[in-house]
Amino acid sequence: MKTTSHTFHIPVMGTGFTIDTPLKVARYGISSVISLVDDVLIEQIRKYHAETSGEPYEPIPHNSPDYRARRITAYLNLVHRLLEKQVQKLQSEPFSPGSDITRYYELLPECAQKEKYHRMLQSQPEEKAKLENELRQEAVPGTIDVNIMTKLDKALYQNGVPAGPEYSDAMSALRGFALSDLESSLVLSAGMNPHLYGYISQFEDFLPINGKLPKKSIILKVSDYRSAEIQGKFLAKKGVWISEFRIESSLNCGGHAFANKGHFVGPILEEFRTHKEDLRQSLFSLYSKALHHKNIVLESPLPTRVTVQGGIGTAEEDQMLRDFYKVDGTGWGTPFLLVPEATNVDDTHLRRLCQAEEKDVALSDSSPLGVPFWTLKTSESEAVRMERIEQDKPGSPCVKRFLISDTEFTEHPLCKASSAYQKMKINQLETAPMDQALREVIKNQVLAKSCICHDLAGGATIKYGIDTKATTAVCCGPNIVNFSKVATLEEMVGHIYGRGSIMSNPDRKHVFIEELKIYVNYFRKEVWKSSFEYFKIDPKYLAEFKENLLAGIEYYQAAAEKICKTDKDKFLSDLVRLKSEIENISFSEARPEPVSALI
Repeated sequence: MKTTSHTFHIPVMGTGFTIDTPLKVARYGISSVISLVDDVLIEQIRKYHAETSGEPYEPIPHNSPDYRARRITAYLNLVHRLLEKQVQKLQSEPFSPGSDITRYYELLPECAQKEKYHRMLQSQPEEKAKLENELRQEAVPGTIDVNIMTKLDKALYQNGVPAGPEYSDAMSALRGFALSDLESSLVLSAGMNPHLYGYISQFEDFLPINGKLPKKSIILKVSDYRSAEIQGKFLAKKGVWISEFRIESSLNCGGHAFANKGHFVGPILEEFRTHKEDLRQSLFSLYSKALHHKNIVLESPLPTRVTVQGGIGTAEEDQMLRDFYKVDGTGWGTPFLLVPEATNVDDTHLRRLCQAEEKDVALSDSSPLGVPFWTLKTSESEAVRMERIEQDKPGSPCVKRFLISDTEFTEHPLCKASSAYQKMKINQLETAPMDQALREVIKNQVLAKSCICHDLAGGATIKYGIDTKATTAVCCGPNIVNFSKVATLEEMVGHIYGRGSIMSNPDRKHVFIEELKIYVNYFRKEVWKSSFEYFKIDPKYLAEFKENLLAGIEYYQAAAEKICKTDKDKFLSDLVRLKSEIENISFSEARPEPVSALI
C-alpha cells in the first residue's frame, strides 16, 4: 500500500467532528480517523452522503440482526467508494490553478514528491508530460482509519436477554470494520480489552499476506512505554502486529484524559526512541510463533511506526519531535476544529471556539465514564446542563445509551449523565451521614456529568441539517485558546509545515511546559481530594506522582538545548518556576483550594 508524504494525521475527535473527515481531506493525501462509537450517527451520516452523492441507500433498522456492525460496514464502504471516485477525478485533472491535483501537491511538505512537482512546472512540454503522468500515479490518498474506545463495550440485549459477547459494542464495531473494504488501520484507545484483542485475529484481513503488511493494521494509542509493551505482547501472542504506537499526552489532549502518575510526554518519547527497535524485535519473536500456528511464515519483522499527538502548536515543535525524538509522524487535532474544510463544527460553536479563553476550556468531570474530560464550557450542551440543574431537573434523557455502566441502583446499567441516575444519586446523598462539604463535592461531581455520547454528534447533525435542535458538546483540548480564527486547509497545513503561522496567542508556552502546567493543576486537585477520606487516595500514590513530576523537570532541564532552541532561557525559567510550585504542594494541607477552582 503506497503512503503519502504528509508527516501529520488528524486524530479522532469526539464522535461527529471527524465522522466524515476522510471525504474532506483524504484525496489530498491526509490521513484521519473516524470514531465507531455512535452507530446512530454513522447511519445518519451514511444516509446524508448517499443521498447527496447519488448513491443508493437502504436503511439498517435498529432492531435488525447485527445492525451495529452492518451499519458500520455499510458506512465505511460508502466512504471508500466515494473516496475512490474523488481520487480518480483528481488524477485526471489538469495541473492548473485551483484544480484538486494542483492543491494536492501544493499542500505537501518539502519532499521528493514536491521537488518533482516543482520540476514539472518548469519543464519543457515533452518532459513535463512525462512528469505529469508520474505525479498523477503518485497522488495517493490518505487512509480512512477508524477508532474504537476499548472500554466502551456494553452488552447488547434482545428482549431482555444478552445477545452474546460478539454483539457487544466494541466487538460489533471491530466486526464492522473487519468486514469492510477498507485497507487502513484500526486505532485502539483507552486501555486493554482482552476479549476484543483476542477477537481481532479471527479476521484474515489482520494477517500478513505473502510476507507483506496485512490489509488492515492495528494502531495502539498509548500514554507510556510500559503500556505499549504489555498490550503489544498480548496482541503479538494472538498473531496481531502493531503497525504504529500512537503516543498521546496523557493530559494535554482533547476529549478523555488518562493521567499516568505524572509521566511527561518528553521522557516517554525518550524511552521509545531508545528502545523502539528492542520492542519491535521482542514483539516479532512472539508474533512469528503465533503465526507459525496459523501456518504463516514471516522471516523478518513488519514495520512499526511511532507517532505523537497532544498539544503540538508550532512548526518548530512538530519538527523537534520528528528530528530529536525520531517519531515517524505527528497528530494535530484541536486546531483542525477551526478548519470547516476538514471537520464538522456548527457555526455557533465555531464562533465560540474562536473566542475561547483559558477559563472557557476545562478538564472537567463531564464524562459519565468517570475519566477527566476536556470540554468547552461555553457550549450549548453545558448551557442546557446548567439550565436543567436550575430547574431542579438535573440529568439528560438517555437517548443512545453508549455510556451506560452504573448498576448501583438498577439491575441493568444506567448512564451517570442520565436524569434517572442523577435523581436517585442525589436523593441518596441528601440522607447520607457525611460532612456537608463532602456532600457538596460529590453532588457537584454527579451534576457535572453530560450526555456526551449524544451531544458530541451535534456539530455534524446541525451542520448537515439532520438535527438542527441538537445541543452540541465540544471536546477541544486546551490548545484551542492559542488559535482564534477560522482557517482554510491551506492555512492550517501551512502552519504545520512552517510556511506561515496562524497562532494568535503571543503568551503561549512550549508544548512541554503547557503539559507540565496542566499536570501541576491536576496534581493540586488530587491533593485536595485526598483531604477527604471518602476519596481514599493512597499517600504513596501522591508521593510517587510528585516524584515523577520533579524527575520529568530534571529531564527537560538536561535536554533543553535540543528541545527548545529559539527560546531556551524562557523554557528553563518556566521549568524552575513550576518546579518550585510542585515542591511547595504539601500533602498535609487541609483542602488548600475550593473545589470550584479545580473542576
